[in-house]
Amino acid sequence: MPATFDRRTLLAFSSLLAAGAALPAAAQPAPANHIRTMTEVPPDAPKVGLLVFPNMVALDLIGPLTVFRILRCDTHLVWKDLAAVPTDAGIAVSPTTDFAGCPEDLDVLFIPGGTIGTNACMTDPEVLEFVADRGSRAKWVTSVCTGSLVLAAAGLLQGYDATSYWAVADLLPLMGARPVDGRVVRDRNRMTGGGVTAGLDFGLTLAAELMGEEAARRVQLVLEYAPEPPFRNGTPDEAGPESTARMKTARAGMDNAARTAAEAAARRLGI
Repeated sequence: MPATFDRRTLLAFSSLLAAGAALPAAAQPAPANHIRTMTEVPPDAPKVGLLVFPNMVALDLIGPLTVFRILRCDTHLVWKDLAAVPTDAGIAVSPTTDFAGCPEDLDVLFIPGGTIGTNACMTDPEVLEFVADRGSRAKWVTSVCTGSLVLAAAGLLQGYDATSYWAVADLLPLMGARPVDGRVVRDRNRMTGGGVTAGLDFGLTLAAELMGEEAARRVQLVLEYAPEPPFRNGTPDEAGPESTARMKTARAGMDNAARTAAEAAARRLGI
């Protein structure tokens, strides 16, 4: 059975990441006090609603969530009910609230990716109604990877620049968005990230908007985020046409289903 990645685990994980962030060893508070300080949410903390759903990519969620937790945001893992949802990593994530219990006015609405999971969300009226409702009032409407297809299917990216996972980014125009090849793309209050590893770039970019550049820099240092990939193979341009074509062939079933869902969303949105 998969492990359950619940709120207590997430809080502890964020606290451990932040444990050595600010003070010399001699000046650091006792561990219990430090943990309490790092997990207390200030009353004016930004409210962040993060959609969780079956078959999402866990890392799409965990990267940005870790940034939000270090910033001590008021985070809500949201799904239809409170039953744990399975992820690609074999780790089940437990929602902390259902759609009805999610704050109505969010500072950030965030949608992670995972093609199989987002394909289902794009054709689920209950999910799309929730995303459209909270997105209509959120200060920031955001996603990573194929999460942008869910935003688009909910009508939230019409007339906006956006990015997505490279294999399905060409579906964005079907739902009224303007695809941009970028690691993190911002257009007014919409911010979308590319594939899985763009989640940290996205999180840090949004952190600077929420709390200022210095706070975002501190989080980057806490995470020791200084990527040095062993291979230059993370984009179609780097991988080359032959490797990219093989990957597209392997993904054909999922991507064709995504296209069908996008075309259905376009008809529903009148595009």
